[in-house]
Amino acid sequence: MHHRLTATVFRHTFITQTTPTSTMKFFSPLALLALAPTTASAWSTATPRSLSAVRSMRTVPATILHGYTTATSGEAETESFRLSFSEDDSVVSPWHDIPLKGSKDGTYNAVIEIPKMSKAKMEVATKEPNNPIAQDIKKGKLRDYHGPIFWNYGCLPQTWEDPNVEHPELKCFGDDDPIDVVEIGSKALAMGTVAEVKPLGVIAMIDDGELDWKVIAISTDDELAKEYNDIDDVPDAVKDGIREWFRWYKTPDDKPLNGFGFDEKWLDAKEAGEVIEETHVAWKKLRSGDTDAGKLWIGKE
Repeated sequence: MHHRLTATVFRHTFITQTTPTSTMKFFSPLALLALAPTTASAWSTATPRSLSAVRSMRTVPATILHGYTTATSGEAETESFRLSFSEDDSVVSPWHDIPLKGSKDGTYNAVIEIPKMSKAKMEVATKEPNNPIAQDIKKGKLRDYHGPIFWNYGCLPQTWEDPNVEHPELKCFGDDDPIDVVEIGSKALAMGTVAEVKPLGVIAMIDDGELDWKVIAISTDDELAKEYNDIDDVPDAVKDGIREWFRWYKTPDDKPLNGFGFDEKWLDAKEAGEVIEETHVAWKKLRSGDTDAGKLWIGKE
């Protein structure tokens, strides 16, 4: 059975608790996740399961996005589900065929895998032909976050964190994926959206010994884009919230806390651009065959 999905845009209010010095006070990790509305669905693109959920959201169809179209196959919330990308009636890879650079200087294209306030761990399938978006599987089970993520989450195309290269300062290797992006705008962006974003900073997460950069960015058409130009423009509550969410999110599965390099500091927009460029160069070497692709699908036999 095939399901045509629609994108869901949530209207919500974040709840934070601050000390007199305006530093964010965090609850336990499970309590932090519980701040989200209980009606948040694991699939933001699925039909709402309750009338109360309908009252807090509006739906728009996921159709033509920046010249790309998306199509679904398989059944939602199963291993068979795939979201594929096309341009001019030809199937394209969101990893290899969508350009990294945006239409303006200093902007980039972001492929949204997980809309804000959703839980299903969707990702570009780097080992499948044409790299559709699919739900991650761990130990034979579909993977879901234990609570919704509060920001739009995805990756930057034509980038790759090389697992063969050790970072000179952090002494760990890349995680073998495109670089991740956390988009902090006011709207929930549908799975498969190709959004032009402006990077504001980056943080070096260490996940199970692997380097897993997280770029913080904002969509160029968001109302806050004019105010946010660098990492110091982003409220501390947002920066701290992102870092702590990624620190704790695996602990309900008895995994250790994730760590962060560079004294857990966010690096600025300039350094974010340098990190993005490094991962773009690594991707070029992967595509050209200079670096062994292993099981990754890179569009070449």
